[in-house]
Amino acid sequence: MSDNNGRYNLTELLTCVAASFLQDGKSVFVGTGIPMVAAMLAQRTHAKNILIIFEAGGIGPIVPELPISVGDSRTFHKAIAASSMHDVMSACQNGYIDFSFLGGAALDKYGNLNTTVIGDWAKPKVRLPGSGGANDLGSFSWKTIILMRGQSPRTFVDKLDFITTPGFLGGPGCREESGLPINTGPFRVITQLGVYGFEGKSKRMELLAVHPGVSVSEALAASSFEILVNDSVTTTPEPTDEQLHILRTIDPTGMVIGK
Repeated sequence: MSDNNGRYNLTELLTCVAASFLQDGKSVFVGTGIPMVAAMLAQRTHAKNILIIFEAGGIGPIVPELPISVGDSRTFHKAIAASSMHDVMSACQNGYIDFSFLGGAALDKYGNLNTTVIGDWAKPKVRLPGSGGANDLGSFSWKTIILMRGQSPRTFVDKLDFITTPGFLGGPGCREESGLPINTGPFRVITQLGVYGFEGKSKRMELLAVHPGVSVSEALAASSFEILVNDSVTTTPEPTDEQLHILRTIDPTGMVIGK
């Protein structure tokens, strides 16, 4: 990270980057943490008509301030529906979710995610929380945005111990062969080092941008598999003063974005 004289922190940068990918007039499924703040930032800036969908059933709210969780009553403020987890997951399965956010303990070059076990299934080194709704979102959302703050060779792995959530599985055509909808899958991966996409033909992860102060070589070295490099790697823009003001209004106590 570059020396920004303390003007913003890493979480604020990642939140602004995540928000930038959300489009006006589209729907986004969000959970607690950075995804929630990113969606609220997008709604207050370039995507005023975005349809925010919360996991617990709030559909289309105008969120007044940062909810504590996806079940907080503020997730229903001026919403078009106070529905249920069943209904929002059904909306996902019916193709109504344009964007969703995912996280994971590890991912591979095709964007498959592991949130289940590290090590052998029967006797794992670490037992993780599991899927929750992540498999549904990764399977049926049109575009998934993966947030991983701890990119390293231990989290960007050549072979996952367990595939909890499908990315492009084994490569081109594998999602479709498994029965998943055509033209769905991982869209972007955002880490503490940069932003990644997936090359159109091979479906392999490729570096699109590095964050201020991060070199291409640093981003590539923090992986146990070879990351492709886009012909036009850029640097992600630093948060604007307006964005930082909005973020700190959304989250005045720093519950998500920190201090």
